[in-house]
Amino acid sequence: MAEDSMINAASLAFAEGYPREDAILAEARQRATVVGVAPIGAGGGATLAFLAAAVDAKAVVEVGTGTGVSGLWILRASTDTVLTSVDLEAEHQRHAREVFTLAGIAPQRFRLIAGAALDVMSRLADGNYDLAFLDGDKVEYAEYLDEAVRLVRPGGLICFDNALWHDRVADPAQRDPETSAIRDLLQRVSDDEALRAVLLPVGDGMLAVQKIA
Repeated sequence: MAEDSMINAASLAFAEGYPREDAILAEARQRATVVGVAPIGAGGGATLAFLAAAVDAKAVVEVGTGTGVSGLWILRASTDTVLTSVDLEAEHQRHAREVFTLAGIAPQRFRLIAGAALDVMSRLADGNYDLAFLDGDKVEYAEYLDEAVRLVRPGGLICFDNALWHDRVADPAQRDPETSAIRDLLQRVSDDEALRAVLLPVGDGMLAVQKIA
């Protein structure tokens, strides 16, 4: 591809700002600032909602509740969507619960579980989910994939946030544990014939993976 046909930074920023967020999402973002977590951007949130709607996701599992930004995008994809969300920080989940309530989300539509992601995921039912969104410890991404492939039904989606990791993944000089783990994940997914994947340049990068069978 010719260099002048590549999307430039201004266009990427324009695309990231294209989705509209309401006052409740702004509230969730403000709470994230207060507790010191980095929520998914508007572009990533809109992508998640689009993908959830595209596969008619009734059951979604999320690692990394934060203060509810990504969860609210997912829950708004369909009135039938039920979210199971895992986070180490119960205090962050308290904020998410309040955000979901402010948005009018019925309590039976979300289950917030405080605990280590891999411990909780190992107790969830095989093939019970239409979509998994993973935004936890980057070093554990390969293990998240193992669990998510088990949890998601054939045809379902597995999405990883931070798949470009602050521009470090594309830079071969960067070899920190998080960057290396994400590179390994990308290679593994690319090599697996049972998975179909696309790497999207939204926010800090999103890897969207479909379980073929």
